[in-house]
Amino acid sequence: MAGFDLLVVGDCNPDLVMVGEQVDPVFGQVERVLDQAWLVVGGSGSITACGAARLGLRTAFVGMVGDDAFGRFMLDALTERGVDVSSCIVDPRRRTGVSVLLLRPGGTDRAILTAPGAAASLAASDVPADLLAASRHVHVSSYFLQDSLRPGLPSLVDRARSSGATTSIDPNWDPADTWDGGLLDLIARCSVFLPNEAEATRIAGVGVGDARDAARALADVGPLVAVKCGRSGAVTVIGGEPLSIPAPEVETVDATGAGDSFDAGFLAGFLAGWDPVRATGLGCACGALSTRELGGTAAQPTMEEALAAAEAHR
Repeated sequence: MAGFDLLVVGDCNPDLVMVGEQVDPVFGQVERVLDQAWLVVGGSGSITACGAARLGLRTAFVGMVGDDAFGRFMLDALTERGVDVSSCIVDPRRRTGVSVLLLRPGGTDRAILTAPGAAASLAASDVPADLLAASRHVHVSSYFLQDSLRPGLPSLVDRARSSGATTSIDPNWDPADTWDGGLLDLIARCSVFLPNEAEATRIAGVGVGDARDAARALADVGPLVAVKCGRSGAVTVIGGEPLSIPAPEVETVDATGAGDSFDAGFLAGFLAGWDPVRATGLGCACGALSTRELGGTAAQPTMEEALAAAEAHR
């Protein structure tokens, strides 16, 4: 099997993005007219995989979809973007999930309704051993949405490490608001942890908005940590001390998937052997540039574009 720089294990669900001033639904059969609706690549793992491929990493993806229109849309879209999906599972017994994103013009905030669908049935045993052995780095997305994957992740991470791979996890939001379920043990096994600010503060048990304290506490667990802070950039930890890295300023159309594009950039730098500050800067550039168009993948940058933005903002 051909070698890969990055193997992403995660969710493969499209996003239905609804844009307009009156995106708040009203029950009682009240109909509201919005400005736009787009079906785009969704799922944290899928967006990260697309971003990594765009940056030039040899990228493979393992996820589960149904044998339906949404599943075919996602596999075709990832393939078009240079991601190897030959190990994805198409299960005719299940339906591909979908997220509905309600977005006001300007793109800085959104509400999300998600039906995980087949993504929740992916298991660690579905990741082929030869693919795991052929990958330099294994990234796991959407920890809390993938019910069948969670129990086997410690073993999966250990197998990846025994093959010489580094590992990372982006937890994404916890709909049950528990913020653990084995996550802290898994973080200690991983090389890199990539939460956003809201996730990091809840997982670390510090005050909301204390990204620096959260980053320091999570780094003490063991991994290299980068906490994503939206327009403010990100916080990484060097020698036990948190360091804030700013993000380039861009005109934001839609921030959907910006954190996943950050992951792609950070991991590209990490795999190139860069120090955490430079890798975080590349992540910030990739996240910021991805917000220039609607959806998570349409504006993902090439490595040349990302480097130019990162260097200009240092």
